Amino acid sequence: MPYGKLTRLTLRALDSAARMLPGGKRTAEHLHTGRRGEEEAYFYLRENGYVIIARNYRSPRSRSELDLVGWDGDMLCFIEVKTRTTRAVQPAEAAVDAEKQRDLAHVAREFLRKVKGSPAHRFDIASVYLESGQKPEIELFKDAFRAG
Repeated sequence: MPYGKLTRLTLRALDSAARMLPGGKRTAEHLHTGRRGEEEAYFYLRENGYVIIARNYRSPRSRSELDLVGWDGDMLCFIEVKTRTTRAVQPAEAAVDAEKQRDLAHVAREFLRKVKGSPAHRFDIASVYLESGQKPEIELFKDAFRAG
């Protein structure tokens, strides 16, 4: 069994076990779905050559977070992950509207202040679909938007 698949299965088993423990916090279903989507995107990006350097990066000066930050070659990428359990309503990436883009750009500027030099960077969106009974599907939109 490939390393990534074993790690993925282990993470899912640990998450399931944690939900069964007494006194554990109940997580809203949409938060659980989002977390699983981020895990799927993380492994997908690694399998496609990204080197992930940060997950769920927050700045005290912003309400948003960067889901994933990683290198794609010499390009620093800020990856927003959007997860859906159906394709029936609208594409997942459509949720990254102008306001969300501004928030992400603000946090990315905070992140860039901590990085040596001025690396080239871009914003990617990973749309993850976790439809019941099917393998997760991931669509990656490289350079999905520009910081304004």
